[in-house]
Amino acid sequence: FSVGFGKRLFGRRWGTTDYRLSLIPLGGYVKLGGDDSNAGIEEGSNEVDIPVKERFDLRPRWQKFLVGVAGPVMNILTAIAIPFVAAMMHGIPATPSPVIMRVQPDGAAAQAGIKPGDRIKSFNGKENPTWRRIEGDALLSPDQQIPIVVERNGQDVALTIKPDKRTQGGEAMGDLGMQPDFGIVPVMVEEVRKDSPAAESGLQPGDRIISVGEELARNNAQVKQYVETHPGSIKLVVERNGERRELTTPERRLEGNTLGFGFGAGPLEQVGVLSALGYAVEMNVEIIRLTGKAIGQIFSGQRSARDTLAGPIGIARESSRAANELGWAGVFTLLGFLSLNLGIFNLLPIPVLDGGMIFMLFVEGALSWVGVKLSMTVRERIQQVGFVFLLLLMGFVIINDITKLASSGSGDNQNKPAATASPLK
Repeated sequence: FSVGFGKRLFGRRWGTTDYRLSLIPLGGYVKLGGDDSNAGIEEGSNEVDIPVKERFDLRPRWQKFLVGVAGPVMNILTAIAIPFVAAMMHGIPATPSPVIMRVQPDGAAAQAGIKPGDRIKSFNGKENPTWRRIEGDALLSPDQQIPIVVERNGQDVALTIKPDKRTQGGEAMGDLGMQPDFGIVPVMVEEVRKDSPAAESGLQPGDRIISVGEELARNNAQVKQYVETHPGSIKLVVERNGERRELTTPERRLEGNTLGFGFGAGPLEQVGVLSALGYAVEMNVEIIRLTGKAIGQIFSGQRSARDTLAGPIGIARESSRAANELGWAGVFTLLGFLSLNLGIFNLLPIPVLDGGMIFMLFVEGALSWVGVKLSMTVRERIQQVGFVFLLLLMGFVIINDITKLASSGSGDNQNKPAATASPLK
């Protein structure tokens, strides 16, 4: 059981298991007795005392396959379990119909000719899309033309929308500049970040926002969009302990033109086991679809790798943001997202990863039909090539994280109007 790769620095042995800390601190691995799949990236192995009945190399190929898929499958099941448990405990978010309630002046929707009251019938080629899918596709398509068909006064109107490019922490995102009708739902403040503009104004967790600026607060999305599209100070009317108070925020803003407070959960629908499971699976399928689309855009040249990939620094920043703005709900949501992506990534046919091991099992099975067997030297070379690839990828994402951290810290995206700096969250 190794934390890190390469030469064994130190560790301790219990029974036939060697718990070790290795030289290169980029991940780690578990090696079963007699398994030579990591032979090219490890040093200091000693398996002379492994009992024959426990040796991995003496197991049938189908058992080796089950070992290879066990880790990724557990990652995927964890990603499904998190929203499933949340849905059983609290319910699932009510999904608004794609009927447009609000269009941001000078935003992408306004420029495309979309009007309040329009119902989206087709978006990016998908008929009758959900609002979640519309937001997801727009998120990955900043400054790209997307076909859209809306129903207006009983007639279909074909339009083209170009999501505005927003940045947050160096990440490029698309913003449609429109909002569906979520209905009228109490807007409750759940989190207020310390030393934020919201905290300076006197806003507190548990406050109910009655109005923002000159508008009545209808729902979380409306308040969020109003804040992001109105730079400078904003007058808030809140209800606290049965009394109404008027607050005024300072002019300064946080990254993304935000004030530093988070909302309580929106309207939730109580569901049974099957509906909760369906919701959890649907969420993860959508994440996989968007991840695959983002990777495909890298290869097609529609999206840069810099805007798509993140490493440990980026994950730490996003974890901090999720915890500060969304509390434990944000932390567990991010945990599920990372677990799913880790499971899918480990299934890729890259040597060193579980998917590489599975791929090699298929190759060995195919070669065995013609009486050919891969030598240990060939296997080691394949593992070394895969390990070098992962090192290069890790180096790229870390440098990418540092570059984005430096650019976001330079103040380029601070205190600017939403038209140039507001992200789609």
